[in-house]
Amino acid sequence: MNNNQSLSSAPDANQPVSVGILGATGMVGQRFIQLLENHPWFRITWIAASDRSSGKPYAEAAKWRLDTPCPERIASMVLSPAEPDHAPRVIFAALDADIAREMEPRFAAAGCAVVSNSSAFRMAPSVPLVIPEVNADHLHLIEGQSWRRASGGYIVTNPNCSAIGLVMALKPIEDRFGIEQIFVSTMQAVSGAGYPGVASMDILGNVVPYIKNEEQKMEEETLKLLGRLQGEAIQPLAARMSAHCNRVAVEDGHTESVSIKLRRPASREQMLAAWAEFRPLAGQDLPMAPAQPVEWLGAEDRPQPRLDRNRGGGMAASVGRLRPCGLLDWKFTVLSHNTIRGAAGAAILNGELLHRLGKLQGQPVAAR
Repeated sequence: MNNNQSLSSAPDANQPVSVGILGATGMVGQRFIQLLENHPWFRITWIAASDRSSGKPYAEAAKWRLDTPCPERIASMVLSPAEPDHAPRVIFAALDADIAREMEPRFAAAGCAVVSNSSAFRMAPSVPLVIPEVNADHLHLIEGQSWRRASGGYIVTNPNCSAIGLVMALKPIEDRFGIEQIFVSTMQAVSGAGYPGVASMDILGNVVPYIKNEEQKMEEETLKLLGRLQGEAIQPLAARMSAHCNRVAVEDGHTESVSIKLRRPASREQMLAAWAEFRPLAGQDLPMAPAQPVEWLGAEDRPQPRLDRNRGGGMAASVGRLRPCGLLDWKFTVLSHNTIRGAAGAAILNGELLHRLGKLQGQPVAAR
């Protein structure tokens, strides 16, 4: 599928798809609940978390940490065992990687569409790593998954929270001019570490210049996301990349300082036009998709997490400070909301695109 291809009409809002959440009590699970509660296409009918939470009402098992109240309907819902029996066919997964490696394949094997936020399978050759505005055609990879052939189930992933804003900013530049080298230094919010995250005495008044596995994830995932589908495999972008990842005392919003070397020269005006004209989901009307995926901010001191992280409902990437780079060609700053665009919102947008493509079914999985 071409990223600019117009898809079918919107699904019937009167018959929403039944969905479940794995890892519902964690911070990303809470974002899923917040974003899905009034979703026009999806309805949460099943939630699950750890064994110690199973059988408890959600309000008793989860310590709600978001700035909107926990929906009353969900608060009274009883957490189910984290097993595919009686689960809906569509699962949004917010699991730690080690747990996801064992659990997500069981749900896929049982016939579930697993739309995952975990890093466990992002780099697996047959698993799509997808940002709908960037590489929707990579979803074709699910057809080669053994679960898909056996039961109809599959796994689709969204990227690391630090990679997603970067890739959204790079995609229109790569399409028009090509990119040879990427250098990025991140300033990542503490919410990216989950809850309770980084201890206050370690992060207040401090910068921690290390996030486990983050630099490797960022480098590998960026090149896969910007790569091309060739047959049944992804050919990563042929570019060199280096990432420095830092944890800073910011609640939400990852800020990144980026330098790039282009394959073909581009003026400042051409760079700004590439971002302004980037409309890959135009006409598809996916509920979570921002109208302007990449927003340019002209003020010399923007973007800033406190002021700009919620642009596009938290789903847009904000760019600013575009200027010549003394080592490469251009440098700029990009900001994205790490738990909305970088986590739950990204997975929901993947689910919406899958639904538009007819690859979701709302029926509960039969008991086994």
